[in-house]
Amino acid sequence: MNSLKRRQRDGFATVLLIIALSAWWFAGYSGQDLLGEIAVLAIFAMSLDFIVGYAGLVSLGHALYFGLAAYVTAGLTVHLHWPPSAAMAVAIGAAAAAAALTGSLVVKLSGIFFIMVTLAFGQMGWAYFLRSPVFGGFSGMSGIPHLDLSAFGLSLINPSHFSLIAILTGLLVYLLLSRLVDSPFGKMLVAIHENESRARALGLPVLRYKFAAFVIAGTIAGLAGTLAAQRVQFVSPDLAVWTTSGEALIMVIVGGAGTLVGPVVGAVIWVMLRHTLSAMTEYWMLALGIVFIAVVLFTQNGVYGLVDKLFRNRKNA
Repeated sequence: MNSLKRRQRDGFATVLLIIALSAWWFAGYSGQDLLGEIAVLAIFAMSLDFIVGYAGLVSLGHALYFGLAAYVTAGLTVHLHWPPSAAMAVAIGAAAAAAALTGSLVVKLSGIFFIMVTLAFGQMGWAYFLRSPVFGGFSGMSGIPHLDLSAFGLSLINPSHFSLIAILTGLLVYLLLSRLVDSPFGKMLVAIHENESRARALGLPVLRYKFAAFVIAGTIAGLAGTLAAQRVQFVSPDLAVWTTSGEALIMVIVGGAGTLVGPVVGAVIWVMLRHTLSAMTEYWMLALGIVFIAVVLFTQNGVYGLVDKLFRNRKNA
């Protein structure tokens, strides 16, 4: 990514941050709770974009790491009475370990084979949580204690505090991922995405790069999962089901793959449309699908691609 593209992406991210903080300042209780949900899903979507948009690894099992971290947080705090801080740290580590285990197998695959095997791993995790009596089975688990931030004058029970922390966490994740994609490591991922055979011929350790990207993405998905558990103090098998991965993939595609900030916009669109349309009609999923199809058909690379096109047209005018 050249310096102009990088400045444009960072400028877009700055605008999004200003909008998010403004919304946080003026929103009421329900609005701030909605903002917290968007921030968590934005982190999850950015983690998926890191492997989809830059490494070309389209995964339908990414929710495995999201759901696993949420369940580990729940299990350690509810059953073993661990402090939430320690439980969340271990949960993120568990997501990283799971990503390393599955990644060591799936990065050797490509195309439809990669998609289907990641889907299979994700569904195995979902099936376990669905049937495990330890984790509440179909009914899930509730009563997850909040992280104690009273020393900072904060309480995650308050949606205002949670949403602010989630936004700032999302900012840190963006800064980390943007640093990675702008580094030689990120450039190598893009090279692999564009022509893996040529990258191999040039002596690039393709599997190592893909494996590293996969583990990083899984770890950040785990971070999002711990925040999801903290937000509602409840976990259910839906967190790990393949449709959750599909929703994140929709956010990436609609917002703009390979941009980092596009998936954040995709998360905003997904959550806002879902809440708005579901209150208007029982056929909200049909309406949502029509909107997403229109975005894909009439934009080059999602919403970010549309903004980029408008920016270039204005510059050339």
